[in-house]
Amino acid sequence: MDAFVTKPAEVERKWYVVDATDKVLGRLAVEVASILRGKKKPVFQPHVDTGDYVVIVNADKIKLSGLKDTKKEYYIPRKYVGHSAMIAYKDLMVKHPEQVIERAVRGMLPHNPLGRKMGKKLFVYAGGSHCHQAQKPETLELS
Repeated sequence: MDAFVTKPAEVERKWYVVDATDKVLGRLAVEVASILRGKKKPVFQPHVDTGDYVVIVNADKIKLSGLKDTKKEYYIPRKYVGHSAMIAYKDLMVKHPEQVIERAVRGMLPHNPLGRKMGKKLFVYAGGSHCHQAQKPETLELS
């Protein structure tokens, strides 16, 4: 009996659009990371990128549960010792709301070259429009 091995060239990739309006950040990130990784496909193998492309719109309307919106901070690494900084969630949402979702999703992907390749299939936009209409993305409803 031969083992089935997925080849990257044989993987069929789809495009999905997810609306982040009033979604909880962590729950959205889990679902999106699973799609990017391809875990729900029958051809999934952990050492092959079998995931699909995901476009997230309305990133500026994402929610956090509990009191995290006032207490959550993000670490900003710098080149020199002692120059690192922290930025509050509310400040990051004002300046770059896309980075909040990108950081959450990329933290749930593998921390290796394969995970970085999977992370490049994620596109996040603060507003309701995106520039990926040519790929004919399907709307994906997440719970």
